[in-house]
Amino acid sequence: MVKDIYVNIDEKISSVKFFVDEEYCHLKIKSEEVCLNCERKPCLSFCPAGVYRLDSNGKILINYQACLECGSCRVGCPFNNILWDYPRGGFGLNYKFG
Repeated sequence: MVKDIYVNIDEKISSVKFFVDEEYCHLKIKSEEVCLNCERKPCLSFCPAGVYRLDSNGKILINYQACLECGSCRVGCPFNNILWDYPRGGFGLNYKFG
């Protein structure tokens, strides 16, 4: 029997263990004003983990604890307005296999 190669993203994310760094956020917005003036707000859709959200005031919120460290936000923002770095050692993702 061939296993289905198309797996829901939620199933994939459930196989990831996060070690959250409460002292250092590895994702930051450079200028909130740039985001407020951005009409398309592609950051709300290009992140596979849905890290970027919009609050009721139009401000971009970052749920860095769920970051998959894919780096798509480094290249996806048309204004280069997102600072991205790997989490500090010992923090971030740990992929579980099996």
